[in-house]
Amino acid sequence: MQVARRLSTRIVLLVCLLVVLSSGEVRSQNAVTAFEGARLISGDGSAPIENSAFVTEGNRFIAVGRRGEVTVPAGARRVDLTGKTVIPALIDAHSHIGYMRDLTSGPQNYTRENILDHMHKFAYFGVGASLAMGSDFGELPYQVRDEIAAGKYPAAARFLTAGRGLAPIDEIKPNNMRHSAYLVETEDDARKAVRELAARKVTMIKTWVDSRGGTVRKLTPPLFTAIIDEAHKNNQRVIVHATGLPDVKELLHANVDGLAHMVGNVDDELMDMLKARPKVYFMLALGGLRRQINSSWINPPHPLIAESVWPTQIKRLQDRLAKPAPNAPQAWDRIARGVARFASAGVRVGVGTDGGGQQGDQFIGWTMHTELENMVTAGMTPAQVLKAATSVSAGILQLDELGMVAPGKSADFVILDANPLDDITNTRRINQVYLRGAQVPRSDLTAQWQAEFRRAASTR
Repeated sequence: MQVARRLSTRIVLLVCLLVVLSSGEVRSQNAVTAFEGARLISGDGSAPIENSAFVTEGNRFIAVGRRGEVTVPAGARRVDLTGKTVIPALIDAHSHIGYMRDLTSGPQNYTRENILDHMHKFAYFGVGASLAMGSDFGELPYQVRDEIAAGKYPAAARFLTAGRGLAPIDEIKPNNMRHSAYLVETEDDARKAVRELAARKVTMIKTWVDSRGGTVRKLTPPLFTAIIDEAHKNNQRVIVHATGLPDVKELLHANVDGLAHMVGNVDDELMDMLKARPKVYFMLALGGLRRQINSSWINPPHPLIAESVWPTQIKRLQDRLAKPAPNAPQAWDRIARGVARFASAGVRVGVGTDGGGQQGDQFIGWTMHTELENMVTAGMTPAQVLKAATSVSAGILQLDELGMVAPGKSADFVILDANPLDDITNTRRINQVYLRGAQVPRSDLTAQWQAEFRRAASTR
């Protein structure tokens, strides 16, 4: 009876939320609106436009420039943003969607309801799109991807999927995020899996080359070379979970497109290889290490966390971080030196948080904002980090309509109460979020989540 009551409550909440998010409260008509007076950080790395003006029509930017120099169509609605800062919607190019719910994390939670909840959390945090990196399975991810792209859920961030990843047998376990990965034991296995993903319109292939501290027989060079070769034949790209320096070098020799994490060590040979391969990109995913050193945002919980994260998850992370991590400072210093070296050399760095992982403490959406802080702490400038989180990540995911506030782009942007170029943590001072030209109803989302948390607490 208690299980049935919980299920009924979740269904009622979902129906209410979808009604709200599909109603007229999400402004989607083709109205023309002029936003004036903000400091505008366009996303391309150029200097901000002070006292800017930009005009949206429906779901697109149609004009961008300085106030007084942009023609505002007659009859346009005007919004005064004096004192605010505007940035493009952020992009998380590495996440794991649908697994985490309350204190549980696993395939049992991979439902339409939970995927949509996660995409609404991204939107709440000003993230306009995210790529689920190799942990999806079944028909559902492709259905949700296409439905969001078609506008069915206007307040949800765009959901991109790498489908099922490709893995050696030791990586595949019944309850981990690789449980349904394609098993790759031969080159024919690799090529067949890549072709199946191509038929699903998957443009980014995910695989793993990691011994997991000597506990896993990792994918061999002939097999990952076959994956990369077949993907390139099908106009796809390959991103690999690999952090060991020798593995990364072998992958670069095999013409890999990107790395899902920061490499553990950086040497001169690697830098020379990357200089010769300027299109190769890295998703740093620094949060797991950095929060062992500095996680002031969890004690007490930042207001954005308190509004959107299960209290049980908050308590669990607080307890975990209360335990010392003696080697973390040395490991962080080594990683940070590599990040700073990448930044100074112009290595292509996007933003991927690994959020939603099965440890259950990588809060969807929030991890984007901590990752930006981590990147600055590691040696990148706020301007470099904002560019990485917008236009660079959009380019990596081939999302041509996102990543910049510019004419012709989708009107996806975040209004902030303070300037993140002064302090990158100001990306958390969110005033409003717009996706596809429509304001995201953040207060409605918060109300729904808080009601769900209260109901769950009452049944424990």
